[in-house]
Amino acid sequence: MRGSFTQRGGSRRGASNAPSCTALPRVGSEQRPGACGAAVQQLQEHALTLPRAGEPCGRAASLIAHAGPPGSTAVQSDLLDFICAGPLLDACGLAPDAVAADFAAWERLGRRMAQQLGFDHDGMDDTQRLRVYHYYLPVYFWVDAQMRQHKQRHAGAGSAPPLVLGISAPQGCGKSTLVEQLEQLFSWLGVRAASVSIDDFYLTRADQAALAAAEPGNRLLQLRGNAGSHDLGLGERTLGALRGLTAAGRTAAVPRYDKSAFGGLGDRADEATWPVVEGPLDVVLFEGWMLGFAPVPPAAAAAVEPALTKVNDALAAYKEAWDSAVDSWLVIRIGDPQWVFGWRLQAEQRMRAAGKAGMSDEQIADFVSRYIPAYQAYLPALYARGPTTAAAGRTLTIEVDAARAPVADQPAPVL
Repeated sequence: MRGSFTQRGGSRRGASNAPSCTALPRVGSEQRPGACGAAVQQLQEHALTLPRAGEPCGRAASLIAHAGPPGSTAVQSDLLDFICAGPLLDACGLAPDAVAADFAAWERLGRRMAQQLGFDHDGMDDTQRLRVYHYYLPVYFWVDAQMRQHKQRHAGAGSAPPLVLGISAPQGCGKSTLVEQLEQLFSWLGVRAASVSIDDFYLTRADQAALAAAEPGNRLLQLRGNAGSHDLGLGERTLGALRGLTAAGRTAAVPRYDKSAFGGLGDRADEATWPVVEGPLDVVLFEGWMLGFAPVPPAAAAAVEPALTKVNDALAAYKEAWDSAVDSWLVIRIGDPQWVFGWRLQAEQRMRAAGKAGMSDEQIADFVSRYIPAYQAYLPALYARGPTTAAAGRTLTIEVDAARAPVADQPAPVL
């Protein structure tokens, strides 16, 4: 498959007391009164057509149009009303009348997404329905629009490089699952996508041990995770190679990190197991828990925890090395960094249940506690001003609750 990963061996990816974040102004669904009803009326009165100008074309349009039989008008009206009540429509630039005009695309993409997730589309419960139609699909349509705008910006300059979408989200909040589902949906539509995580750029176990030995009194650098524990050069070279996949025949190997190695301490996977990406690419999904973080003044870092000053110093190099390669940003915001403890515990328990080595519950609590100072220091600015290289019209911030679902009242755009 063009633009997909080609395995050389091994798996695609290794098992992978802070205050609440500062509140921001909200944009509530009450700003769209009556919009859903008007859209439903449009659905009932007019035949649906696919696609509209500027929407998916060629193989993508064909797949959308033939992905499955539509439901009855009553069922469609109910689904359209549900979609129009979604909290992300405004932020994603999706007006209810446009959703109604493209409802056939929404339904057929929703059926495909449900299939990917293992859901029975027509029998989905409220949680599953929300995940598909209030979360993943609005984000998909926003990313699709970002790709089209990116291509327009590079029109006339030869082959456009792939859009690099930076996804900044705390550990455990569901970003990896979101990336996987977007990547699968893009592949089904014939859109060439690749994904990479900052986790793939951690130092080798030997280099991490050397860093820990060089900073014996700094608990934040004893284990992988914080700024300073990544191979910035490896990440920069990998992103550059992926951005260079503008033509068929070009390839790039993408590093992978095995989090289960050394009893959960982790190590870089053998290079022979790294997946190889084939060009040309349309989009690179680049995700990480600290992507887009900006350093704070040294005194502010020390006030959070003295050990954070070294991390803060190291963070200064990330903007030029990694963030500068990002074209558009998706920020997944959470209400309380303490949720990361529970989410990480769930992930490690799943890894152990799958027969892989992992950390004990006590080790998990200690491990996550080393991230909390960074969340305390850097999340307020990320949520108030956006990532380091964010630009107006190219940044989407969405907030999820402790169950990883979008909250009803979303934060106002920061750009």
